[in-house]
Amino acid sequence: MSTAQFDELIHPSTRLSIVALMASTDWVDFSFVRDRLCLSDSALSKEFSVLEEAGYVTIDRPVTNRRRRVRVSLTDQGRAAFEGHVAALQSVIASSESAAAR
Repeated sequence: MSTAQFDELIHPSTRLSIVALMASTDWVDFSFVRDRLCLSDSALSKEFSVLEEAGYVTIDRPVTNRRRRVRVSLTDQGRAAFEGHVAALQSVIASSESAAAR
């Protein structure tokens, strides 16, 4: 289990949505993420570049049927950062729930 720790890099809503979508799979196609999150190609490319530079994702560009595809995968570091961020958010929620119960 990851240590509960906020991650400022993945905290912005768009990046958090991207990483959350990717957390349940090994690889995801660029077009799937783009369509699912209603992002433009350029906006998604920018977010993937930020995540790749941080070491949170790996980008693969295989050629299939003479077409270049873009597939993206969370790295172990990216998955740990996401799990730690989620744990930190859950801790905040649990604290507020226990405070409300008093």
